[in-house]
Amino acid sequence: MPAKLLDVVDQLVFYGAYHSNKVNVRIHMICVPILIWTFQIVLASIPPPSVFPHFEHTFNSALLFKPNWAIVQASLYLAYYYLLFPTAAFIYTPQSILSVLSATAVAQNPENLKYALALHVVCWIAQFYGHGVHERRSPALLDNLIGAIVLAPFFVHLELLFECGYFSGLHKDVRNGIGKEVAKFRRDRAQAKREN
Repeated sequence: MPAKLLDVVDQLVFYGAYHSNKVNVRIHMICVPILIWTFQIVLASIPPPSVFPHFEHTFNSALLFKPNWAIVQASLYLAYYYLLFPTAAFIYTPQSILSVLSATAVAQNPENLKYALALHVVCWIAQFYGHGVHERRSPALLDNLIGAIVLAPFFVHLELLFECGYFSGLHKDVRNGIGKEVAKFRRDRAQAKREN
């Protein structure tokens, strides 16, 4: 099983099998980065333990470096992405850094936490709408919560890269795997309906 955790095709096929509808994918491309960012605002609002270094650097009013839980979250995600697919992780790194720095800046005003939480909830609702109405399949997080939450930002990032023509061989392998998984899901669902 550990080898599967580091198999980029296997991981993207797992996640992509729940995201084969174009409308649902678009909803995720909009909502997942917002969900990560608002989650990082929440994490940056939690006081860090005393073992965290006590320093900060203000780049401007929208970007602040200050050791906090959002940095831990982003670092863990990036570490996994680098193990999974280093080139794409390298391309994703600036986005991740900007997300953490801006979330940290926003979190400095406690009033912003309620707006972040409201936006977070709206994005979750939008994603469930995408799954229920367009995908007609439960979200991946119901089958593998941690895998789905950790993979979502990277999947969205790779979907965008695929649409721009990058990594066409990987894209083909992933699309083929997704097609097989979706066909299997539909066969199983049809079989279950016949048995009821």
